[in-house]
Amino acid sequence: TTGLDPERDRVVQLGAVRVVNGKMVRGEVFDTLVDPAMPIPAGSTHVHGIDDEMVAGAPSFEEVCKRFHDFARDAVIIAHNAPFDMAFLHRGSAASGARFDHPVLDTVHLSAIVFGGSEEHTLDALCARFDIDIPAELRHTGLGDAIATAQVLCALLPVLEARGLGTFGQVRAEAEKHSRILKTVG
Repeated sequence: TTGLDPERDRVVQLGAVRVVNGKMVRGEVFDTLVDPAMPIPAGSTHVHGIDDEMVAGAPSFEEVCKRFHDFARDAVIIAHNAPFDMAFLHRGSAASGARFDHPVLDTVHLSAIVFGGSEEHTLDALCARFDIDIPAELRHTGLGDAIATAQVLCALLPVLEARGLGTFGQVRAEAEKHSRILKTVG
C-alpha cells in the first residue's frame, strides 16, 4: 500500500494463493500491481520496493477488486492482520461493485489460539517459529506475504486440529475469543 491508513492510502499490489485441504494449490495464484492513482511515498517504496514507474499503466484498484473477487469466489479469505486488508477491499468494493462478504480468518488470531495472546504474532515471528523462509525479494510484496501467510496457515491447521478445532466454525469461534484478548494485550 501507499501507507498504513486504509481510509487515506491506496493499494499498489495484491497477491493471493489458493489453499485447499491444508495445502497450497500450485498455479492458483493471483498477483498484480495496482495503479494507486497517487504518488507512492518513498518510505513505502523502501518497504515493498514498488515505485511510481512500476505501477504506471497497471490496472486500477476497482478493476483489480473485480478480478480478485472472481478469484476468491466461494472461498474463505485468510489474511495476516485481516482487518487491515479487508478495509482496503471493502473500500475498493464500493467503486467496483464486487462485494467482499466472504468468511474471513486472521492468522494473527490463529496464532493467538496456538501460542497464547501474550506472544508475538507478526508474520515474521510466525515464519521464524515454523521455519518458513521468505526470500528477501518477496518480503512485503503482495504475493510474497500471501505465500508466507498460506505457509503459516498450513502449519497452524494440524495444531488447531490436534486441539479439537477441526471445522471452520470451531476455529472461528475460538478466534473470536482471542480477538478480545489481543485487543487488551496489543
